[in-house]
Amino acid sequence: MATFILGIESSCDDTSAAVLRDTSLLANVMASQEVHRQYGGVIPELASRAHQQNILPVVSEALRLAGVTMADMDAIAFTRGPGLLGSLLVGTSFAKGLSLSSGKPLIEVNHLQGHILSHFVQDPASPHPVPEFPFLCLLVSGGHTQIVRVDDPLHFAILGHTIDDAVGEAFDKCAKLMGLGYPGGPVVDRLAKEGDPNRFRFAKPNVPGLDYSFSGIKTSLLYFLRDQLKEDPGFLEKNKADLCASFQKDLIDILLKKLILAVKQTGIRQVAIAGGVSANSGLRNRIEEEGARRGWTTFLPALRFTTDNAAMIAITGHYKFLAGLFAPLDIAPLSRAAEYGDRPADENF
Repeated sequence: MATFILGIESSCDDTSAAVLRDTSLLANVMASQEVHRQYGGVIPELASRAHQQNILPVVSEALRLAGVTMADMDAIAFTRGPGLLGSLLVGTSFAKGLSLSSGKPLIEVNHLQGHILSHFVQDPASPHPVPEFPFLCLLVSGGHTQIVRVDDPLHFAILGHTIDDAVGEAFDKCAKLMGLGYPGGPVVDRLAKEGDPNRFRFAKPNVPGLDYSFSGIKTSLLYFLRDQLKEDPGFLEKNKADLCASFQKDLIDILLKKLILAVKQTGIRQVAIAGGVSANSGLRNRIEEEGARRGWTTFLPALRFTTDNAAMIAITGHYKFLAGLFAPLDIAPLSRAAEYGDRPADENF
């Protein structure tokens, strides 16, 4: 008998609702918030207010597009964290109210786990291959950078993580220093396609093991631009594409160096990427190139599943439903992954 899961995502500035029948996606509705562009970043208070306005119509539209009602749902999955606490409160509170009114059980979802499991969301019109367990996942976003061993849909081990900033922050910092606007990552990626990736070099970290660091390369770019602009005020405009291409290449080099090491250490040759930065075309190309060269089987998420979305919350809810993992009505959102998920290797999320 098929299982129907309603997923609700509200961790940052996108309000999303999705409906899954088993692993097949029936609807995935998104409401984005353009108001943050003028501030160069997400304003938490504005984000939570927008979620309050968007969540009811988004959920209603997802159910309509899926051709189902709440009576058809088996459970309601929602993002518990990590994320902005005000935004998470809106989604959590709405999910609780919907659970009380419909009698459907709640399932809490780790946002990071959702990104990884987005690979298992299937479009009924065009099914795609999925990773075999165990596999390695490079999880890259604005707030997190991790190498994760995925043993099954509910058991994960973090093999390496950033000790300071996330790679997505580095992309956004690059864009901010060059006046490219927000969000900066897509603009850097676009300009990088027009530039020479070998024109400039920036300081790379020397961190032992499988951990990452991105604070130093951001500082290297900052000082490099400062010095060059002193000599030539027009340096930035003349070299914007080359700067983006070079900085992006160095970031990807850092990511791939540790991922290659993780594959060697674990012997696992099923390799996936996930998270917002997995939309970066340079990273996607490099993963495929390395996979072809080294005999990996690589998996890239569909671009619509790289950003925060409720389909990834619903697919995680599907697996937790099958395991009977439900949440109580007094559950509270958690803003930090470390409070319930960011654990060392050989421990679960």
